Amino acid sequence: MEAGIESGARPALARRNLTLITGATGFVGHAVMRRILADSSQEVLVPFRRETVWGEERVRPMWVPDLATFDRWGDALAGVDAVVHCAARVHVMNDGAADPLTEFRRTNVQGTLNLAKQAAVAGVRRFVFISSVKVNGEWTQADLPFTAEQAPAPQDDYGISKLEAEEGLRELAQTTSMEIVVIRPPLVYGPGVKANFASMVRWLKRGMPLPLGAIVNRRSLVALDNLVDLVAVALVHPRAAGQTFMVSDGEDVSTTELLRRTAEALGQRARLLPVPMSWLEFAAAVLGKRAVAQRLCGSLQVDIAKTCDLLGWRPPVSLDEALRRAVRSAT
Repeated sequence: MEAGIESGARPALARRNLTLITGATGFVGHAVMRRILADSSQEVLVPFRRETVWGEERVRPMWVPDLATFDRWGDALAGVDAVVHCAARVHVMNDGAADPLTEFRRTNVQGTLNLAKQAAVAGVRRFVFISSVKVNGEWTQADLPFTAEQAPAPQDDYGISKLEAEEGLRELAQTTSMEIVVIRPPLVYGPGVKANFASMVRWLKRGMPLPLGAIVNRRSLVALDNLVDLVAVALVHPRAAGQTFMVSDGEDVSTTELLRRTAEALGQRARLLPVPMSWLEFAAAVLGKRAVAQRLCGSLQVDIAKTCDLLGWRPPVSLDEALRRAVRSAT
């Protein structure tokens, strides 16, 4: 490994052979890194705060203690063709920070724009920003999906910070030659996923009866492989510059259907009790768990027509195949 730096048909992956990826130790960032390195001509520059063994000759580690304040990118960025910015302070339930919005802004807005401004000065060609569907809002009416063009309506601090970062990037693009591409994923799942998806798989593996057999919502999801594939296209496609894209697997499902198909991926049968949605919502309200009920019973759909039409892109992995890949590693 190199010593760390201190301070239809698709086009070739990049004009130069070096891509900077933030958040490369994370769920999405690591997958993006592996995808780029699959092209044997490519190298990646990876900022890190804690020592990490990458095990790959074409990974150039760079110690960056704080993206929000680091001002010594210097010559490292001069050879970078593109940036994929995955690092973020992510949304969590019951955030314990005294002032969550300030913390989200520090990482997701200040950190993003600090890097982007220095990248523009260094002559980086394109900056791909992994944003969030939460910029659009928290839920949709069934069959009225979010689009990239509609007015943003974030409902929580995380969504607000992602929107502010997007706005700052667009302002930067107006005064520099660096191209900005924004991608807003919904829930991302795949091999190695944790949190709610992993919990769902554990429940299904144990054969636990779940009162979720009568939910008639519609949810968009995106498999990790599909998101990474879109990132790879967004890095190079001429028509991606200056655009915002929604992404999903192209097939929306209810919570009930998702549970059944995940169980099938496990080779099992889901034990789902047909409890009416109104009962679930009432019980959640009594227990102070309205947000949980919203996630289980509410709809959240995204429209990927623009993404498909403008870029000629289609999700390469089906929902069922993606579920099979995900459950192999979920614990």
